[in-house]
Amino acid sequence: MDASIRKVQQGDANALAYIQTESWKAAFAGILDAETLAKCTDADRATAMYQRLLDENKGNGYLLSVDGNPHCIAYWDAARDAAFRGKAELICIHSLPDNWHKGYGSQMMDLVLTDIREAGYDEVVLWVFRENHRARAFYEANGFTMTGHSKPAFDTEEILYSKAIR
Repeated sequence: MDASIRKVQQGDANALAYIQTESWKAAFAGILDAETLAKCTDADRATAMYQRLLDENKGNGYLLSVDGNPHCIAYWDAARDAAFRGKAELICIHSLPDNWHKGYGSQMMDLVLTDIREAGYDEVVLWVFRENHRARAFYEANGFTMTGHSKPAFDTEEILYSKAIR
């Protein structure tokens, strides 16, 4: 299988939304209640959000394709929370579940961390649902550690991870 990664561009909104919503359905079915999950995985709403990001050239987005088919997305930017000013934030990394555990997420993570480092950041943070043990194991395998910060999110809780990238 041939994987390639490129920056997102106009015309990608549908693919980005599809990957996000399908990933959320698979990953968060046991974490979020059905109503919240249905609202968060509305394809039209997700497509509009990604189109807005593309139109405003907001964030740093990447799309990984496997054999020419979109599979994984990632977005990062300056940390959104003022308490973490001066740090980068990995806003999302989502993959279609049919290719989980094949190394594509790690390829994406390597590229994103390199991009963040080259942009001049020396630390990156990310929020993850406390109950998302699969994602937490992935982040920990990539050198992220829990910080002790948490916040309510939907009907559950997110915890903050951090990684130095000097």
